Amino acid sequence: MELAIEQAKLAQKNNEVPIGAVIVSGSNIISSAHNTSNDPTAHAEMLAIRQACKLLSTPTLYDTDMYVTLEPCPMCAQAISFARVKRLYFGAYNPKGGGIENGAKILQFCSHIPEVYGGILETECSFLLKGFFEKLRDFTNCH
Repeated sequence: MELAIEQAKLAQKNNEVPIGAVIVSGSNIISSAHNTSNDPTAHAEMLAIRQACKLLSTPTLYDTDMYVTLEPCPMCAQAISFARVKRLYFGAYNPKGGGIENGAKILQFCSHIPEVYGGILETECSFLLKGFFEKLRDFTNCH
């Protein structure tokens, strides 16, 4: 999860929502990514899945684990299922936009359901997001 947090911090440096994702197989890092702008599908999870599939030349990521700093949204939850990620670890829960434990709970409708572990380094992951949005609100209120 520490590597996903590092990716989130890279996003934050670029004034992007600080969410990071890493895909590993055993002890090997397969891909890592963070949110980017100008594309509503460019979530950290989607980018990490695309990179991993390209690197491995396969549409499925059997025997991989994904670490992401925020509970995936419904779009990302469905992509994680389609990619056949074995285990999903996420940091902060996402009561408003989540798709795993909150919101649409997409995985209950999927043919492949990864093992899911939430709340990993939740405090650190939440702190990044809360700080980002507080600064954004302060900036918006000043202009």
